[in-house]
Amino acid sequence: MILKKASFFTLCLLFVTQLTSFAQEKHYFQTDFSIEEFQERRSKIFEAIGNNSIALIQGAASVAGFKVFRQTNTFYYLCGLESEHAYLLLNGKNKTSSIYLPHRNEGRERSQGKILSAEDADLVKKLTGVERVRGLEFLANDLVGTGLINRGAPYLYTPLSPAETGNDSRDEILHGQARATSDQWDSQSTREARFKNLIMERFPQFEIRDLSPILDAMRLIKSPKEIEIIRIATEIAGLAIMEAMRSTKPGVYEYQLDAAAKYIFYQHDAQGDGYPSIIGGGTNAYMGHYFHKTDVLNDGDFVLMDYAPDYNYYTSDVTRIWPVNGKFSEEQSALYEFIVAYRDALFHYIKPGVTSNDVLKNAAADMKKYLIGKSFVKPAHLKAVQKGLTFRGHFQHPVGMAVHDVGRVQGITLQEGMVFTIDPMIWIPEERLYIRIEDVAVVTKTGVENLSAFVPSKIEDVERTIKEKGLTEFRPVKSLPLND
Repeated sequence: MILKKASFFTLCLLFVTQLTSFAQEKHYFQTDFSIEEFQERRSKIFEAIGNNSIALIQGAASVAGFKVFRQTNTFYYLCGLESEHAYLLLNGKNKTSSIYLPHRNEGRERSQGKILSAEDADLVKKLTGVERVRGLEFLANDLVGTGLINRGAPYLYTPLSPAETGNDSRDEILHGQARATSDQWDSQSTREARFKNLIMERFPQFEIRDLSPILDAMRLIKSPKEIEIIRIATEIAGLAIMEAMRSTKPGVYEYQLDAAAKYIFYQHDAQGDGYPSIIGGGTNAYMGHYFHKTDVLNDGDFVLMDYAPDYNYYTSDVTRIWPVNGKFSEEQSALYEFIVAYRDALFHYIKPGVTSNDVLKNAAADMKKYLIGKSFVKPAHLKAVQKGLTFRGHFQHPVGMAVHDVGRVQGITLQEGMVFTIDPMIWIPEERLYIRIEDVAVVTKTGVENLSAFVPSKIEDVERTIKEKGLTEFRPVKSLPLND
């Protein structure tokens, strides 16, 4: 009996050992981008910072609780590695790249699976194309070795803008930091500020420079592979919005449309939200960034939905608005058709070599002609569309790794590879009514492509989609609690 117990224990130990070995062998690493693309991005950094500079990029910290780790956009953009507490050192003097990683935590790997660490140096070099991989404890010594002894300190570039780590954008992060700063009980410095201060405390010989403007300029022009990923993110966003259209009827709640869209996201391998869904029925849409999603949808109202997934570190930005009861009224039709026509006019003028001002000017001229002979049910509606002819925000923001991506497209010459949103909109304050649609434009070699053109926007197409059965009809909401 004792022998049998010992044998059983040995078998269990062997089984656990095999599981651990399997976890250590099976690794996860992105498959979207080639080593050559990451190397090209790092080469652009070397070219921008010059021979007497280094760049140091801090990856994301570990996450608390049961949250899923997500790398910062910047770190992922330069090497694709999704390990926490990682650092990337780009040495402009010898044009070499080094990654610094924590050491293996076998306990975590037994429960979570393979985590690339300093012990995987050869594998990490093979995956990312960097020349050197070392443990975190070597970073300080290697910084000294970049030229602090006898040769004069190089400039040290590091991103000073806030890191994006999921469904956030730099503009919103900065606003959040500003709000925290105004709270005397919660005015903590940013992670970037703390990192900069640590470098200065330990190595005051370095002159710190901001790497963010260089990275922003790089991320503004998307590679063919990036555009391919954004295209898929846009397709997922469009399918999700179409599913929400099918699930719309009076009495449905805003959050139920969110649920229908999320189902489509996860069905198509998205990691989650590219940003929190904006779903506003009736006057809720007037708030622009309405995230609460707690109200019921009413017969006779519009509902606006703006939503896209986080797909392989990229997102999109698609918006549609439609009648809750599935049928556009006469006054809704007039306003909505103006918005769709404005969208088409803006796309007509987008091409390389022009500016957003050129596009807005020409599109406004076309829409002025469009209004000749058009009638609107109420004077306030005519006033709103006329005011829309002078509004500059119809040409919006870049889209990429963040929904409000870094860089700018307004007031500069458009180039092939730029991706941004076209977002015609009008406000009718007398009724707290806000109407817009939003599409994703990518500048091509000779013109433009609307990545979200397949999402219904013509009235007949929208109404036909709403008539189709949606998820909320196949799986109606159950009354809770279930035991009542």
